[in-house]
This record gives sequence, C-alpha cells and structure tokens, in this order.
Amino acid sequence: MNDAVLTERRGRVLLITLNRPKALNSINGPLAVGLAEAIARLDSDPGLTVGILTGTGRGFCAGMDLKAFAAGEDITPAVRFLRDGARKPLIAAVEGFALAGGLELALACDLIVAAAGAKLGIPEVKVGLFAAGGGLLRLPARAGYGKAMEMAITGEPILAEDAAGLGLVARVTEPGAAAAAATDLAQRVARNAPLAVIASKEMVKAAQAVTEAEFWSIQHPRRSEVFASNDAKEGPRSFAEKREPQWTGT
Repeated sequence: MNDAVLTERRGRVLLITLNRPKALNSINGPLAVGLAEAIARLDSDPGLTVGILTGTGRGFCAGMDLKAFAAGEDITPAVRFLRDGARKPLIAAVEGFALAGGLELALACDLIVAAAGAKLGIPEVKVGLFAAGGGLLRLPARAGYGKAMEMAITGEPILAEDAAGLGLVARVTEPGAAAAAATDLAQRVARNAPLAVIASKEMVKAAQAVTEAEFWSIQHPRRSEVFASNDAKEGPRSFAEKREPQWTGT
C-alpha cells in the first residue's frame, strides 16, 4: 500500500482513507493503485466483512487530479472501481465535499454517511465534460430522476441534508463525525454472517435493474449457497445457546 491511500483494520471492518489532503484527495496514479489494492484486500480477506471509504483533510475527494491526468498518469485501477465497486459492503464517510469523480467514488459505495453542510455534486459540465465515472448511471436510482438530471445539467451541488431527504445519503452527522458514524454503522453490519451480508447486498442491487421473474431466478443459487452454509447452522445454534455467533464465512 502506498501513502496516497491508508488502511486500518478494526475487527471485521477495514477503514480505507484517501490521503492526499493538499490535493483535496483528487485521483492520481498512486491513489488509484492504492484504492484498488485496498478494495482487493477487503474483498479477499475472509476476516473482513465491510469497509469504510473516507478522506483526510477538508473533504472526501475532489475528483480527478487534472495535473496528473495531463501528465499521463494511469488511473485505470480507480476507473475499474468506479465501474465494479466492491463485492463486500462499502460505506462512504463524507466530510466537506464529494465532487465530480469524488461523488462517483461515493456512489460506487453502498451507503453514504455525510456531515451536515457537505457538498455533493457532479460539476463536470462547467468545464466542458460530463460525469463519465458512473454518476449518470447511479444518481437517478439514488436521488431520483429529476434531481439527478438537475445536478447533471446545471453542475450545481446539493447539501448533505438535502441529499438525505432524497435517499442519496443514509445518515447526516455533525461536521467531523461522519467517519465515526460510518464506523458505528459498519460495526453493526460486521456483527452479521458474512455470506448473508454479501448475498443481501447483491440482491438489493440486482432488484434495481431486473424484473421480478429475473430476480427470483438470480436469487435461487444465492439462497441455496447461503442457506446450506456453516454460518446458516451457526446462527440458530448460537441463538439457542444464548451466545454470540462465531461466523466463519463458509
């Protein structure tokens, strides 16, 4: 892992921190690589259930580092994350702002926790571009068609409080408390069976883009896998024995 992205393990939670505060955590080559490495660690480690993505300094992320882009730095690993996200649940903790590719990073997460007053926006049209990192795909489902269209063609941001009213932000905190609230939420997720958590995430996402008949078809093999798992046996057993479950992710 390089210094542009820091990781910290907290039990079954992985805290991933974008660490270019002087550049507003904008995406350059090292940050793109570090982010991809962190996501790979989250998804491959059976001892991890959920991740948190946050940023140091004044805000979450200001999008692409235009100087790095002009210099030809490769940000392909970040583009892959914007397209594919993480297999395990990932919570964005936003302070200050998440703009352009920064909001698209947050939208690639499953939940967004944001501090009051934080600005969320895709201002690319103001510089002759458009939000090509998944923002135009995900915003309509997360914020509604009308607000997504307004944000896309005006380039104007909205505040975390307004985003929460739309369902885009799951929780609004006091300034400076987004990471703590995201950690609390992540710890609640991490208490649950890992396979069941992953399957639940997958099915909620699938439900946004398929018919009911397709949903049941997609769910069938996941149900068979999860319901036959060791964790599915451990859950009822621990309940009957009045103890905390010991999940294995198998």
